[in-house]
Amino acid sequence: MKKLALVGAVLLPLVAGAFVVQERAALDGGRLFGQVLDLVESRYVDSVDAAMLYEKAARGLVGQLQDPYSELFSPKQLTQFNTTTAGRYGGLGMQIEEQPGKGVVVSKVFPHTPAEAAGAREGDMIVAIDSIPTRGWSSARVADSLRGVPGSKVRVSFGRPSVPEPIRSTFTRAIIRIPAVPYAITFDKVGYIPLQGFNETSTQEVAAAVKQLMTQQGATGLILDLRGNGGGFLDQSLAISNLFLPQGTELASVRGRNQDNQAYTAREKPIAPDLPLVILTDQYSASASEIVAGALQDHDRALILGTTSFGKGLVQTLFNLDGGYALKITTGKWFTPNGRTIQKERKLLPDGQFVEVHPDSLESDSARKARPIYKSDAGRVVYGGGAITPDVIVRPDTFSAAEQAFLKATAPKSQDIYVTTYDYAMELKDKVSGNPTFVVSPEWRDELYNRLAKKGVTIDRKVYDGASTQIDRMLEQRVARLAFGDSTARRRALSDDVQLQRAIEILKKGQNQKDLFALAPQFSRQ
Repeated sequence: MKKLALVGAVLLPLVAGAFVVQERAALDGGRLFGQVLDLVESRYVDSVDAAMLYEKAARGLVGQLQDPYSELFSPKQLTQFNTTTAGRYGGLGMQIEEQPGKGVVVSKVFPHTPAEAAGAREGDMIVAIDSIPTRGWSSARVADSLRGVPGSKVRVSFGRPSVPEPIRSTFTRAIIRIPAVPYAITFDKVGYIPLQGFNETSTQEVAAAVKQLMTQQGATGLILDLRGNGGGFLDQSLAISNLFLPQGTELASVRGRNQDNQAYTAREKPIAPDLPLVILTDQYSASASEIVAGALQDHDRALILGTTSFGKGLVQTLFNLDGGYALKITTGKWFTPNGRTIQKERKLLPDGQFVEVHPDSLESDSARKARPIYKSDAGRVVYGGGAITPDVIVRPDTFSAAEQAFLKATAPKSQDIYVTTYDYAMELKDKVSGNPTFVVSPEWRDELYNRLAKKGVTIDRKVYDGASTQIDRMLEQRVARLAFGDSTARRRALSDDVQLQRAIEILKKGQNQKDLFALAPQFSRQ
């Protein structure tokens, strides 16, 4: 009975605030659980640490919920979760990713950070941390090792294909804040704000960007780009919706088991209640992004353009447990103001992946017509059944056959191509200094081909020339960002972004939000 009492201590935080149903099945189940734990601890062939055994049992219980968003955090995992969602941590200021066959690679270096000051480059491979080789490490383990107390030091060794020996640097960790809005620009009086995430300062950054675009750059319309934005803090999504909707307007609601429905309303006066607004979404727009898009769509405050969002409408609550642990568990579902569920139905495959029961991220006409129909405040048709379906569906451009052939041929050498292009762009940025309208010349493309060949990247010349437009675009974007920053690179990439083009066009033609809805049918691009 001692073991059963301990099991109860583990399970109590999971059912805090709920009543325990004293049924025979539940009692039998608890007895079974206790007996299994007793036997594993006392009779299993290898000794098992008691504390670890209970943790594994708790993790197994959470895993059996088959919910990808519910998880048990150890003290270390909880620290990582808190720093990641806050957008602030003691680290080096670089983004990393795992690449097959290469290990963990630097994918982005943020400005004015220890990483930039020490000369870390995109494409560098992290081969050791504090003299410990990182071969076989996951990106999460590398990130954990790089983070630490601000002011503390960490030694990192980088592998760079163009350098024969590892590059060893000592970094002093600093507070890193990743901006939610990296820049705000206009396209012919149309304001553009890319919102990268919902961290603790997102509303403040969006509000500042809106005011700047309206007062300093004379913006007469606004595009809020939520493509690729996977969400973040709930309060920030509600506050950002409130920037465009009047006080008292319902923004979203939560419905859960054994709890009253909770509605969230706008609390402040909006800063841009009438500015014509378009929101861009794609299949990676999720959670907080969908709350914003759904609220503004239901109230006819924004035209949604792009492709259907991800469909992540589950509410997670974080419960602090004894010993520094915490349980993040799904406790409810999000609904838009007019009652549409945001959560898409998904199922668990044998390999552990969660997939949509009815996959159709780009929403064919037949799939869209089969979904539940709702009405916006003004009586417009909006679709339910999970996720946010755009008012104007515009699919992104795809690669041509020649470009696909190039990508397939060069896939095994993608890292070498990345680093070689970066190194060449670093040289070219000085040549284009002061000329943000520079043009990629055929000579640049030829030189890149020669440099790739010297690095052992063999590409059939016909395949390379067939993808000349893609290669020029790659060089242009890399040079523009290094020489002039993200905003200039974004301007130059406009010709390759059909969704953004459509949003700009419709805002140029419409004088108010009602005009945008009337013009919408002309701009769909299936």
